[in-house]
Amino acid sequence: MVPRYRARFPRRKRTGVTGQCQTGAVKVNVAKELDSYRAKQGEFRILDVPELRYLMIDGHGDPNTSQEYADALAALYPVAYTLKFASKRELGRDYVVPPLEGLWWADDMSVFTSARDKSRWDWTMMILVPEWITRELIDAAIEQVASKRRPARLDDFRWDSLREGRCVQTLHVGPFDDEADVLARMHEEFIPENGFRMVSTHHEIYLSDPRRTAPERLRTILRQPVAD
Repeated sequence: MVPRYRARFPRRKRTGVTGQCQTGAVKVNVAKELDSYRAKQGEFRILDVPELRYLMIDGHGDPNTSQEYADALAALYPVAYTLKFASKRELGRDYVVPPLEGLWWADDMSVFTSARDKSRWDWTMMILVPEWITRELIDAAIEQVASKRRPARLDDFRWDSLREGRCVQTLHVGPFDDEADVLARMHEEFIPENGFRMVSTHHEIYLSDPRRTAPERLRTILRQPVAD
C-alpha cells in the first residue's frame, strides 16, 4: 500500500551491450519474464499465477506510521541486494532485483475499501527470489548483512514459496490512497459477477519507486486470488 524505503547501492558500469555488465554477465529481469507481472490499467484480468519463492517479513499496522513496517523494509532491501551481488559473483548470474511486493489482509476486508482503516491491516512484505538461488546463498547474504549493520528485523526473515493459482489482477496508476475505488470494483463487482469468491490475501506489486515517481504516476499491480 505504501512502500517507503529504497536501498541505495552504487550503479554498476555497463558495456555497450544492453543488459550486460563489464564482467560479461547478462543481467536478467526476472519479473519481466513472468506473465504474472503484466497488467493493464482499466482491465481486470483472470490468470493463473505459478508457485514462486520470496524473501518475506510479516507485520501489522499502518504502513505510513508503523516503525515495524519501516524496519521490515530496512531489513528486506539490504538482503535482496546482497543476494543479487552474490549470485553475480559466485554463480555468474546477474539479475535486476525484482520490485517490492506486499500481501495485505484483515478480518474485515472492507478496511481496504469502504471502511478504509490502515491501522487494522496485516501484511507480509516480500521480494521475489530467482529460481536458481539456493538456501545457502540466502543464509550467507543474511549473515553478511548482519555483520555490517544488523537491521532491527533481520531475525524475522523467512524464505517461502507462494502459490496463488487463479487470480484477478489489474494495474492501478496513481496514489496508493486512490486504490480503494479500484479494489471495491474488483471485490464487489468483477469477482462475484464472474462467479468467483475471494480467497487468501490481497497482493500488490510496486512497479514504481515512490521516491522518484510523482504520486499520480505510481504504477501498482493489484491482485486478488479467487476460487469458484
